[in-house]
Amino acid sequence: MKMTIVHYFIRIGCAVMLLVSGSSAYADSSTHTGKGTFYDYTGGGNCSLPVSTTTLTAAMNATDYANSAACGGFIKITNTDTGLSVTVRVDDQCPECAPGNVDLDQDAFAQIANLATGIIPIRWQYVANEQAGNLKLYFEGSSSQWWTAVQVRDHRYPIAKLEARLSGSSNAYTSVARESHNYFVAPSGLGSGPYDFRITDLWGQTVEIKTIQLMPGVELDTGTQFDVYDAANPANNSSTPAANTSSNGGAGATDWSILLLLGGLVARRLRRG
Repeated sequence: MKMTIVHYFIRIGCAVMLLVSGSSAYADSSTHTGKGTFYDYTGGGNCSLPVSTTTLTAAMNATDYANSAACGGFIKITNTDTGLSVTVRVDDQCPECAPGNVDLDQDAFAQIANLATGIIPIRWQYVANEQAGNLKLYFEGSSSQWWTAVQVRDHRYPIAKLEARLSGSSNAYTSVARESHNYFVAPSGLGSGPYDFRITDLWGQTVEIKTIQLMPGVELDTGTQFDVYDAANPANNSSTPAANTSSNGGAGATDWSILLLLGGLVARRLRRG
């Protein structure tokens, strides 16, 4: 389709708004509505999480998947026709699903509807991972000081942001970009380590994990976890909200992916005259 001058400036405007807002993708705390379906999940989902034999799972629609921000989050899904509910972990993405829709694994769907029903009306929201022990960190197997990919596992709530710096450094934390396969990736690496990490959850709670060695392919127990968050009484929560922490990843930070998008659009327009 030919890009008109109107479409061109609309796309430029959208990119600018993303840049000004900080362009972060987050899971959210609202109640969603949509349709529930099921599929025969056998593992290997887009979230790149280890296959669990004890946890019910689901695939999130592309909009609410939010570039993997939903990954590892637990959602409570209610069949609004019957009132039956089930809690599942988001392990995969459903690209063809409309916003609000969730594709459940067959066992999860069977807990709230007859499989013969096929499609049901649902509402859902994020809830605490009641199975959570300690947060785990996992460096992708090919990670090195020159290219580093790290995944957060077993978190109580969805992860909004991961920041890193070399341990012992007085430098500010630097935000690490999240990719759609649920790894935070530093294309030029994080250095030889050890590292300090600051991780922010859906509610803005932060935890700091210090002196983590680079150990590719090994799941590391951090010995810590996010607090249980009292959404009904936010004043009762002790952790510092992300908006009040010092970091390079919030609004006002440079998002190079958006700048590259802007540059590409401008260059394309100039070539076309």
